[in-house]
Amino acid sequence: MGIAQDIEAEGGWHAALAALAWQFDLGVTEIIGEEPVDRYDLPDAAPAMPKAAPVEVLIPKKAVPAFVEPVAPPDPVLVARELAARATDLPALQAAMAGFDLCDLKRGARMIFAEGAAAARVMVICEPPTRDEDIAGQMFLGPQGALLDAMFAAIGLARSDLYVVPVMPWNPPTREAAEQAMAMLCPFVERHITLAVPEVVVLLGQTPCLALMGGKGLSRVRGHWGAIAGRPSLALTHPARLLGDGEGKAEAWGDLLMLLARLRDGVA
Repeated sequence: MGIAQDIEAEGGWHAALAALAWQFDLGVTEIIGEEPVDRYDLPDAAPAMPKAAPVEVLIPKKAVPAFVEPVAPPDPVLVARELAARATDLPALQAAMAGFDLCDLKRGARMIFAEGAAAARVMVICEPPTRDEDIAGQMFLGPQGALLDAMFAAIGLARSDLYVVPVMPWNPPTREAAEQAMAMLCPFVERHITLAVPEVVVLLGQTPCLALMGGKGLSRVRGHWGAIAGRPSLALTHPARLLGDGEGKAEAWGDLLMLLARLRDGVA
């Protein structure tokens, strides 16, 4: 007869308590079932647990950015040529130069586009503005300006008879900056000559000669007639270099006589 049957037969709460005390005295600590278990007769190995199905762990892959073709920066010379070619008159050319953002010279410098009457017979392409000229917004100040006036007055031309155009409209802080800007600004100067249609183009100084005569300096082109944008050109020494240079002034006088003969007789 089992323990539960004994308790039922005896009946009552006291019989159940007596049975529990008896089991406690026997050393029973757990009640697992009604039948005793001989743990010495258990198998040595526990029954094998069924293998769990493998779990696939999905690791998100890092997104690989799509290949983007690198964009080459715009060629400033090509952009300058396109902008200059679009200009159909001098105001449009001035606006195109003012809007040309690929030249670092324009940052913090005053733009000097031209001085004088565009219809003048002589167009003078001169050196870039100096720092003082940039501040004043006017070309040829002081002694060099006085000498320029005297040079052209000697052949009957006043400052008002000249159309003065800097080869670069902004003051370059260094020679290196001027050299870097030279190629990209040449298309504007050449278009300026085409639109103004002067009888003669005078290259006044070293930089205009290098920029517009295929990299040839003043010493290589002075004393000879050339051509720029379909117009006859003549190179002259800049007045700033002639100050105190007697020999240079004599050479400049010969060049001025060549210019006078061209204007008077149309003879180069």
